[in-house]
Formats: sequence, structure tokens, C-alpha cells
Amino acid sequence: MKSGIRTLFAIIVGMALALALVVAVELFSAVVHPMPADLNGNIPEHVRRYPHWVLGVVVLAWGATSTAATWVASRVGNRLAGSVVALLLAWALIFNLTMLPYTMWFKVVMFGVFFVACLLGIRYGFTRRVDGRQRNAF
Repeated sequence: MKSGIRTLFAIIVGMALALALVVAVELFSAVVHPMPADLNGNIPEHVRRYPHWVLGVVVLAWGATSTAATWVASRVGNRLAGSVVALLLAWALIFNLTMLPYTMWFKVVMFGVFFVACLLGIRYGFTRRVDGRQRNAF
């Protein structure tokens, strides 16, 4: 029971961190590439006009977000918590990439970066108790 509650708590903490970091990335995007008044809230057209350098920074920022969220979930909970956070973030990424007209290179690179980022977060976040001390699982 205690392990299940800890895992659930870890998932909530990991997702809360992910949400905060995604909001920060979106704020950065709004500062460096604000929406022009002539678009009247047309988000797909705004995304279509993103400069490639902004998308490059966003790839790195979302990769860091995925690593941090899965690392925290794995550290607080276990590999299951980190994996659940990775799965929830994957669903969000797929939804975002399919609903908005990003360039093809961005879509391909984001999947690769996301996969590696989540693996690193889960791997280095998980610790095992050995002889009363915490040690990295790998």
C-alpha cells in the first residue's frame, strides 16, 4: 500500500514539474515569437510561421523537461512512476505534433529526443536501497 501511494505521489510530482516546465517553454516561445494581431488567435498558422531556431530551442527545452519529469518521478517513486510519466508525456507529445502543423524535421527530431530523454530520466532517477544506503540502479 505504501509503495502504491508513493508511486502515485511520484507521478503527480513528475507531471506537475512537466506542466510547470512546459508553461515556461511556452512563455519563452511567446516572448521570442509573439502572435501577430492579424492572425486573430489562429494557432495553426502561428505554428506554421515559427522560425527554425525557435523550434531548435524548443526541442532542447522539451527534451530537458522530459528528462527532469521522468527523473523526479523515478527518484521519488520508482521506475513504474517514471514510465507512467513518460507515457503520459508521450501522449501529450503525440497529440501536440498531430494537431499542429510543425515542420517535418521538428516532428522526427522531437520523437528521438523525447525517447532518449525519458530513458535517461528513468535510468538515472531510479535508486535502490542497498545496505541502508541509496545507490543508483545502474
